[in-house]
Amino acid sequence: MKDVRERVASLYDSRFLAGYARWKIKSDPAYAAAFAALPNAPLLDLGCGPGVMMFYLRERGFTAPILGIDHDEEKIAAARKASRYEGLELRSGDARAPIDFRGSTVMLDILHYFKQHEQQALLRAAAERALPGSAVVIRDCVRDGSWRYRATYVQESFSRVIGWLRAERLHFPTREEIEQPFAGFDVEVRPMWGHLPFNNYLFVFRRPSSGITNA
Repeated sequence: MKDVRERVASLYDSRFLAGYARWKIKSDPAYAAAFAALPNAPLLDLGCGPGVMMFYLRERGFTAPILGIDHDEEKIAAARKASRYEGLELRSGDARAPIDFRGSTVMLDILHYFKQHEQQALLRAAAERALPGSAVVIRDCVRDGSWRYRATYVQESFSRVIGWLRAERLHFPTREEIEQPFAGFDVEVRPMWGHLPFNNYLFVFRRPSSGITNA
């Protein structure tokens, strides 16, 4: 995994982004979990930032087309500059806008930047885009009143203050709110905080089918 980490980090001219990529791939368990959960089929990465997840998947052997969308034009520009891979498309845009796409979706740590009704719309759209055999992978902080939840809220608020996250608001969903739009899907939920103090959970929703295998 160190080789993957170093190859992705080497793509960035920015020392900060190279260090960020190394840290994310080394410390964030959601990357390996998402790779294990996703079939090797078209993927939408909502909130892709500077493209670390997309590049990580390519380095792990994920060959299907990936569409990455983020509202931060600077991060999209950095991802475009760094990308050396075929089959990646990077767009600056609003996740709430209609997206002409069918397949799997990954959303890591973006739901809590939207209002409750917007979160539900994003989740319903992901469920509707999911083809048979595809998956929706979500990692987010769950609102449950725990000390981990409070620590996450403080950290996210600080990231907004310093400008790393250009978010309009913070509204953390409950577990039930995340699961509600995925009736009929196979559901897997587990803690995904690794060595960090944040109240993150991984949700994997699979639309039942056969014939599509993991990357």
